Amino acid sequence: MTSLPELLEASAALHHHLCPKQVLGVRMGMLAGERLGLDLPQTGKRLLTIVETDGCAADGIAVATNCWVGRRTLRVADYGKVAATFVDTRTGQAVRLAPRPEARALARAFAPEARDRWEAYLLGYQRVPARDLLSAQAVQLKTPLEQIISRFEVTAVCDRCGEEIINEREVVYGGETLCRACAGEAYYLPLAEAPLTQP
Repeated sequence: MTSLPELLEASAALHHHLCPKQVLGVRMGMLAGERLGLDLPQTGKRLLTIVETDGCAADGIAVATNCWVGRRTLRVADYGKVAATFVDTRTGQAVRLAPRPEARALARAFAPEARDRWEAYLLGYQRVPARDLLSAQAVQLKTPLEQIISRFEVTAVCDRCGEEIINEREVVYGGETLCRACAGEAYYLPLAEAPLTQP
């Protein structure tokens, strides 16, 4: 198992500095490995992580687990929370970790030499025992694991826009195969197409 200082160094290199939420992310990833009995950071793709923020904690979690969006082992469900669910894809066992409500106060108590709150969190989050810093809850995913992971080699073409759909993310509606945008689930509104200009 990689040590906390080594993981923090790797996270700082990726993020170009070290911040308190990265420390929380690293600690969450380490505790997930303990709770699920997995050797992390992983070398394969056994662990799937769903993070509930797109911020600094996600980088710490990624470094500690070796789960990445591009490897299809990290998903972001942005609830604006420093929390994540870690799933052993072999056993289906899942645990959701989040900082305890008293984590900030504890961090300050564990770093009395800190010059300010930020530094107290940075140092304290490294020192508070994991059981006092983080809450752990066994959970069951609402969406079947097989559906989340899908099969990367499966493709379809949207009957409306003609774009390719990968990873079994198509929607069949009224006899048509649609991408989620054409099925009404778009996160954007199309404007008039403008030609791409060269810089």
